[in-house]
Amino acid sequence: MLASPARTLHRHLDVDGVRVFYRESLPDVPDAPTLLLLHGFPSASHQFRRLIDVLGGRYRLIAPDYPGFGHTEAPEDFTYSFDRLADITEGFLRRLGIDRFVMYVFDFGAPVGFRIAERHPDWIAGLVVQNGNAYEEGLSDAARDLIALTPGAPGAQDAVGNLLTLAATRGQYETGVGDPELIAPESWTLDQHFLDLPGRKEAQGALLFDYHSNVERYDRWQAWLRKHTPPTLIAWGVGDPFFRESGARAYLRDLPDAELRLYDTGHFALETHLPEIAPLVADFLDRVTRR
Repeated sequence: MLASPARTLHRHLDVDGVRVFYRESLPDVPDAPTLLLLHGFPSASHQFRRLIDVLGGRYRLIAPDYPGFGHTEAPEDFTYSFDRLADITEGFLRRLGIDRFVMYVFDFGAPVGFRIAERHPDWIAGLVVQNGNAYEEGLSDAARDLIALTPGAPGAQDAVGNLLTLAATRGQYETGVGDPELIAPESWTLDQHFLDLPGRKEAQGALLFDYHSNVERYDRWQAWLRKHTPPTLIAWGVGDPFFRESGARAYLRDLPDAELRLYDTGHFALETHLPEIAPLVADFLDRVTRR
């Protein structure tokens, strides 16, 4: 039975000149398993607030905001790249003394998380993959077009700018969703609030132009999965406009024992299918802990 609601702390932690904001649940169970929640674009740790409420009483859930997202504060000269997001997240975990956890990767959380996994395979007790792509066949045409953009190319800046508007942010939530009325409008509204803060669009543009560095690492991440074979749960919204269902199924090539669950929804599957996904995550954490 799931415990709800959880008590959650909201804190900042200084990491290499970055004031990292994070949410941490206070479980009622001693020595509770730790689940690291790595958010996606254009959101932040608030995308996991409902999951934390539901599971945080039994498990230690920790969700940081990356530099350029949410409530995290980065210096003006911070270099926005996926390597640097991983550096800060790694430093954040070291500061908290966390060196063994199940990792929940979603969207941008996949390239951040897999970089950490490459550096510290012993840290990863298991994976929950929710629309976090690591295979070229998982990329939609829209995703490929975006990844192909380069700074200074004709129309590239406009294409990135269009993706950072309220209409585009709302579209990321509603595209591919069977019943859009299940999505609370404050989700995209809060995301857009953070996107509109000073310097945030420049930060997001730099990261979008750097996304090609993730695709270039796909072979390495797949090799890591084959070598370390972490217990894995895959939960995927099949209407995702960026990451196709084939990207979810591709994980089974390297992790044939992984559990795959597909849902009739879009990119932000937790927004519509929390009642289905949360118990799966709880059961998975219990199994990984017993193992």
